[in-house]
Amino acid sequence: MKRSFRGTLGPLLAVVCIAFWCSTLSAAQSSASSADTNQAVTEQLQHMQQQLNQQQQQINQLQGELHEARQQLKAVSISTSSQPALVSASYSEPSAAAAVAAPPEGPPPAPTVIPAVAPLRTLPIDAPKTGGLIGLKIGPVTMRPYGFVKATAVKDTSNPNGDDFPFVGLFLTQSPAVVGNPLTTGPTKDPAFFVKARSTRFGTNIEWPDVSKKLTLTGRIEGDFEGNFNESDNRDVSSIRSNNPNLRLAFVRMDYHASDTTDIYFEGGQDWTLFGSSALPPILETTFLMAYYGAVYERSPQLLGGFVHTLTPWRDLKLSGTFGIMMPTSSQIEKLSQVDGLAGFEGQIGQAEREGADSGRPEVEGRVALQFQLDKAKGVAPAQILVSGFQGRRKSIVPSAAPGNVFKFTEEEGIPATYETSFPNGFTTSSEMYGGQIAVQLPTRWATLVASAYRGGDLRFFFGGQVNSYATDLTGLTAPVSYITLDGGPYAAAGSAVLACNVAVVEGSCPAGNVVVAPQRPIRSFGGFVSAGFPLSRIFNANPEGRNAGWQLYLTAGKDQVVDRDLRNPNYDQSVANTLSPLPLSMGKMAALTLFYKVNQFATFAFEQSIYATRIEFGAKAYSIAGVASNEWQDHRTEFGPIFTF
Repeated sequence: MKRSFRGTLGPLLAVVCIAFWCSTLSAAQSSASSADTNQAVTEQLQHMQQQLNQQQQQINQLQGELHEARQQLKAVSISTSSQPALVSASYSEPSAAAAVAAPPEGPPPAPTVIPAVAPLRTLPIDAPKTGGLIGLKIGPVTMRPYGFVKATAVKDTSNPNGDDFPFVGLFLTQSPAVVGNPLTTGPTKDPAFFVKARSTRFGTNIEWPDVSKKLTLTGRIEGDFEGNFNESDNRDVSSIRSNNPNLRLAFVRMDYHASDTTDIYFEGGQDWTLFGSSALPPILETTFLMAYYGAVYERSPQLLGGFVHTLTPWRDLKLSGTFGIMMPTSSQIEKLSQVDGLAGFEGQIGQAEREGADSGRPEVEGRVALQFQLDKAKGVAPAQILVSGFQGRRKSIVPSAAPGNVFKFTEEEGIPATYETSFPNGFTTSSEMYGGQIAVQLPTRWATLVASAYRGGDLRFFFGGQVNSYATDLTGLTAPVSYITLDGGPYAAAGSAVLACNVAVVEGSCPAGNVVVAPQRPIRSFGGFVSAGFPLSRIFNANPEGRNAGWQLYLTAGKDQVVDRDLRNPNYDQSVANTLSPLPLSMGKMAALTLFYKVNQFATFAFEQSIYATRIEFGAKAYSIAGVASNEWQDHRTEFGPIFTF
């Protein structure tokens, strides 16, 4: 047995040795594996650190872009708050991604440069971006209210019309429709003084969400107090300060981002017109905004479609084209009528709308715009070249040629009976409305030039043509008779609906087949304005963070003129066919110096010195200014006051 134990001890020791060796080998392998694992973890941590560094760089880049966007937004803010009574600037906020990536906002960063003068742009080319509007969240809808309170004091050296804005020199309170009535200011130049707050404006931008990131839905509602006054028993004696709110803008826009370079959009509602409104003068007086003194513009109900295409990244060159249908109107002035003598509120009901609508067709408008970065310096808006135009028609309807509906401006007693036989069911007559405009907006770091030139016929609705509309042409016609139209014409500042004979009258009657409707022609006009804006604070290297960073100066001049041939046309007979058309006004012209000082992002003070003048046709001295006969009436106007934006 002892031998047996010794016999088994050797193999047992061998087994123990083998097990020990295997254990040692396993431990060595485990140690090597652990070292490999540690190296892999280290490499992974280094890779994650690199990713974090890259993400931090991206965050820094996004923060830089957000800071630059805020600076651009401040540039727009300086322009719109220094000229806040004109329009509300449209712009795209920084993207939602940038807003998320940025840390919570603290105090706004100090500006690094004083922005250049930015042009007023009622119809911006740049398309809105989805999520680009930052404002109040009301359910899924984003709203951003805006507006301003504007209070100014006004001193006019001559104001015979009694308006708190510079109206064209018609002297309406003196009934100029009466032929031969002198346009007089009385024993003085009729100076006036006003304090007004009705230029105050309010509105909100709106964005609706959509499941598609390619579709952006935006809109705007805007109003002011520039229209009529409240009429009620408790405010009759104080109606001059009881201004009623009026709708300015109300539209919705749909943008489809077809690609990174192309945007297609549709808009419906009331907005600025394509014709004229793309270029506006940057002046303080905005109740009439150079109407009949060189600026053509309007806000009108419309449906339109268009596109914006980036041609090349070089200087961010973009092309935009828009076409739309508008509400047609010839804007007849009923308070000048000699038919029923209506004036004021009663004379405004429905009269300016009917003749356009009765044409049975819309007014068409179009605009082509080219946008590019003229000056690449910081804080400079892009430049624009714009071409726009419109075409429309108005129509007068005479429902019956009955004897009781005849103005007998002729002594031929048989004429009306002959005309009744030729047109037993009445007749219609119409005229065309048209216009074309070219405009440029050229911002640079030192000055911004804005210029507009237009030409057209019957531009009364767009505040051109010295309040003229159309005239009835009696070329080659005899024995004209004027008839009352369905909407109450003839008007004192437009042509009449006239039947006449196209041959000589025989024995007091017009031969059968020769009774015709006298054609009506639009009265043509042309004009425009030029304005130069200077960022004084930037020119004189003011501190962007200091109190002198908000000085801007504008020099503006404009002219609106009637085509002389239309004023002198002998076939526009005012004794029968045209009670006072064309109006005897040849030209309206103005010049203004406007100074804005922006105290901070909310408050601006403005001062404007301007001259408005109206000239009578043919050099005739039809004005009596403080007892002195003159060919021209002038108003030297001073306006000053604060503007508080929100």
